[in-house]
Amino acid sequence: MADPAASLGAPLALVRLQGVELTLESSAGAVNILRGVDLDIAAGDTVAVTGASGSGKSTLMAVIAGLERPSKGRIEVAGHDLGTMDEDALALFRRRHVGIVFQSFHLIPTMTALENVAVPLELAGRGDAFARAEAALRAAGLGHRFTHYPAQLSGGEQQRVAVARAFANEPALVLADEPTGNLDSTTGAAIVDLMFTTQARIGCTLVLITHDTGVARRCRRHLRMEDGRLAIPPALAANA
Repeated sequence: MADPAASLGAPLALVRLQGVELTLESSAGAVNILRGVDLDIAAGDTVAVTGASGSGKSTLMAVIAGLERPSKGRIEVAGHDLGTMDEDALALFRRRHVGIVFQSFHLIPTMTALENVAVPLELAGRGDAFARAEAALRAAGLGHRFTHYPAQLSGGEQQRVAVARAFANEPALVLADEPTGNLDSTTGAAIVDLMFTTQARIGCTLVLITHDTGVARRCRRHLRMEDGRLAIPPALAANA
């Protein structure tokens, strides 16, 4: 199915997927995870992706990030054709251009909050890695937690570190996969506020995978996955 916004004269796409398919082999045979996805996402946009469990939402994020290679199709992000890149090039591409927030935080337990944010910046070649990390943690309300390890932080604080890490390099694209899934509603709302505030400040593109309709409504654009395909959400279909 063609991207619903493709014909609306949208700005130049930061993310472009053309005919993307992903098929995995299992003991029961081939499983089609993504089925011919076409999608353009404009620079600076905020996009919610919703859908039932198993619909392909997280896989869609993984192929956009270059964490999973599609079986067919073309993916371009920030002017880079991901299909032409080897694993080392993809890792460097992510460090420089993509921030990722996971549901389960994915912090390194043997590193402090400051190190968890600064080390990826160092790997991306930033000479000001620790200064940037300090600024990002202060913006996330964690200026008093620089030397704390993940086990010494609450779940909400750990996710704030993860958000700081994702945005610290001011990437062109931030992907968030159910970032409030392991948090209570109050803490989750604060994390969402932090993400939208930071996105607005640096002007990056933000793609959020979420089951929360309230979070989805905060995005300028709403996409829905159904059985590995993009579908027009009911609210958009009503206005079509």
